[in-house]
Amino acid sequence: MAEGINLEGLRQDVQEAGAAWEPGETSMTKLSRTEREKRLGFTPPPGERTLEEMHAALESGEAEVEHEAAASVGAPLAFDLRNVGGRNYITPIKNQGGCGSCVAFGSTASVEGTAAYERRDPNFVLDLSEAQLFYCWAKAEGRNCSNGWWPERALIAYRDKGVTFEDYFPYTAGDQSCNVNADWPNRNSKISSMQQLTSTAAMKDWISTHGPIAACFVVYQDFFAYKSGIYRHVSGNVAGGHCVSIVGYDDGGGFWICKNSWGTGWGESGYFCIAYGQCGIETWSGPWGVSGVVLTQWLTNRQVQGLWAHESPRNAWVYLSNAGWRKLSPTDDDVLLTMLADMVAAKAASRPVNVFDQGGTISLAYVL
Repeated sequence: MAEGINLEGLRQDVQEAGAAWEPGETSMTKLSRTEREKRLGFTPPPGERTLEEMHAALESGEAEVEHEAAASVGAPLAFDLRNVGGRNYITPIKNQGGCGSCVAFGSTASVEGTAAYERRDPNFVLDLSEAQLFYCWAKAEGRNCSNGWWPERALIAYRDKGVTFEDYFPYTAGDQSCNVNADWPNRNSKISSMQQLTSTAAMKDWISTHGPIAACFVVYQDFFAYKSGIYRHVSGNVAGGHCVSIVGYDDGGGFWICKNSWGTGWGESGYFCIAYGQCGIETWSGPWGVSGVVLTQWLTNRQVQGLWAHESPRNAWVYLSNAGWRKLSPTDDDVLLTMLADMVAAKAASRPVNVFDQGGTISLAYVL
């Protein structure tokens, strides 16, 4: 028996409630209650319902949400970003470990998935640094593993400062120093905009149009024992607040499909389905969608596969292997003409190039 979770009793509770999910031993139930609760970390922002207030609203029915069909906004009745016509736009499951950094993981998962889906390129796989987001940007706001954070601030950090790639600051659970590679501004990701979604129809429309969204909900002790199916809260006390990324939905089954950050030994290989209207997931401090993921980075060893120019001034483009079209910097005539000549020569000789890509615009280029 896991500490604080009577699995046999929970199985009976689920059966008697007619709930469509399977509880059992997971990587989370093997932990002590204290260690389980360290894997949460959503703290409601000022002006939002506290954890206790949200729980009370859920218990009284005050927090009930009217679910609008996806068809009301022209979205599909069911959608899963892990399988859009056989294509997966969602990055692999991660593990936040014993730190209340779930907001960094749920927000980052949403940015990574949006980057791939907005480009309609399942091979566009980003691995961004939750460590910089939490141990630098959240830490600067007084947040840490013990007191958590909230998605709005995380996404503002993505928009205004940016977050580097995982290899420039790998994540380790536990309050770390902001030990990010000093070159991080040259290997960076930003979002152009963020949007709070105020209806379930808007959530479904955003997921099917832009990509996954960051959402928060109340976690009860029975949730740690989730193995599969469509979760509904059945029994157990409040454990805390948690943030995840919603990657799909199903109006027929009445559930959201979510990516968690507790590793693959929990749930459905790290994912879970949660019934509509459960635990405040549609309303508690969000949810939030992002759009326009812009990257700053060196693209190395690329082949020039196409060139295009227009009669309007300073309007020249190059098509690079495994990158697509990029605009040559229009800020200076001499620089643009020099880079264009280099690209023409590289294409003619089949020589690779290295370019510095700033949000789709090449500002430096070297022919190898």
